[in-house]
Amino acid sequence: MTCTCDRRVFVKAGGVALMALGLDPVFLTRAAYAVRRGDRAADRKKTLICLFQRGAVDGLNMVVPHGDPFYYKERPRIAVPRPGQPGGALDLDGHFGLHPAMAPLAPLYRSGALAVVHAVGSPSTTRSHFDAQDYMETGTPDLKATTDGWMNRQLLHAQDHTDTPFKGVAMGPQLPLALRGAAPALAIDSLQSFGIRAGQGAIRDRLTTAFEELYQGSASGMVAASSQEGFEALGVLKQKRPGDIEPANGAAYPRGTLGRSLEQLAQLIKADVGLEIGFADVSGWDTHVNQGSSEGQLAQRLRDFSASLAAFATDLGDRMQDVVVLTMSEFGRTVAENGNVGTDHGHGTAMFVLGGATRGGRVLGQWPTLDPARRYEGRDLAVTTDFRDLFGEVLVRHLGAADLAAVFPGYRNDVSRWLGVMG
Repeated sequence: MTCTCDRRVFVKAGGVALMALGLDPVFLTRAAYAVRRGDRAADRKKTLICLFQRGAVDGLNMVVPHGDPFYYKERPRIAVPRPGQPGGALDLDGHFGLHPAMAPLAPLYRSGALAVVHAVGSPSTTRSHFDAQDYMETGTPDLKATTDGWMNRQLLHAQDHTDTPFKGVAMGPQLPLALRGAAPALAIDSLQSFGIRAGQGAIRDRLTTAFEELYQGSASGMVAASSQEGFEALGVLKQKRPGDIEPANGAAYPRGTLGRSLEQLAQLIKADVGLEIGFADVSGWDTHVNQGSSEGQLAQRLRDFSASLAAFATDLGDRMQDVVVLTMSEFGRTVAENGNVGTDHGHGTAMFVLGGATRGGRVLGQWPTLDPARRYEGRDLAVTTDFRDLFGEVLVRHLGAADLAAVFPGYRNDVSRWLGVMG
């Protein structure tokens, strides 16, 4: 669940905006110092981009187990047809296929850049969106007392101690629980808010508006954990101007929220501000009613999701060697469709790993089958891969994490359980 920042955070961020209004010598001196530190962070560092599909995506229609006979038996109206049939799944390996709306991702899978992990999720038994999202963001299932996120703990314990305010950035008006904690992190709603193409008067007006909105809690601008971090981040943004960087290689981002978020994360990466972990939300996956099959509500969301991811990979080009995208969702959906031609809250789901040294072109994880005797509580896809095993492997093999016990406290991250998703 995305945490709401308290008023103290908004006031601090608002103070950052006010300090920037006069563009006084002190501001310019400290901003230049921050830019120099940001430049030192620019040596093509590794970056992890985390996409949270909030609402519990139906992994069974996203990555279709067309080789499992129970799939079609339990979903007479919403099942995606078999490959080769009209509106059929895009075959991956003879047993699984992508939803046809996800065609933009098929070339990435075939090239080995994209891996699928199925039957992955949390060991928690909760069917509450809010609790399950919190558990996935804190990395401590069923422990409600945890107040910081696993992404923040990774930043705190990272071996790379490069001094930049952009190590952790969430695109949006609020800092998500996953990035809250002792390590500095930023929430940025729009990079364009900090462009400098307009005159200083226009900048002053925008920053004043941003301060007012931050104070009122609508947060249209930037939220920093401290005024120091926000102050330095403003200096870097004004000098680097990432919002002015155009998509490369013919990339065309969809106009939705996810497309805008990924485009801005790509701008930060290409601006070399030292981004280590980026975060974006994409909601609307709670498909209880009229979910649809090859077309419909879910298909529309998957189409935007896939086009946004493909545009991001195209935009970054060779830089994707240093970037990994990891998708996640709090849980999956029921195996059987419900009476409203949709699906209800389930358990296991599917996640994607894209880019970097991903050993893609494979569907990974132990498939438990959809046999009723093998389902979780008799109704759901069972979880055979704990999400912390997947996340832990990515952190170690991509970001070089050295202390997973600090990132996922109370959990023994055993290498023998890793799937080999990363080279």
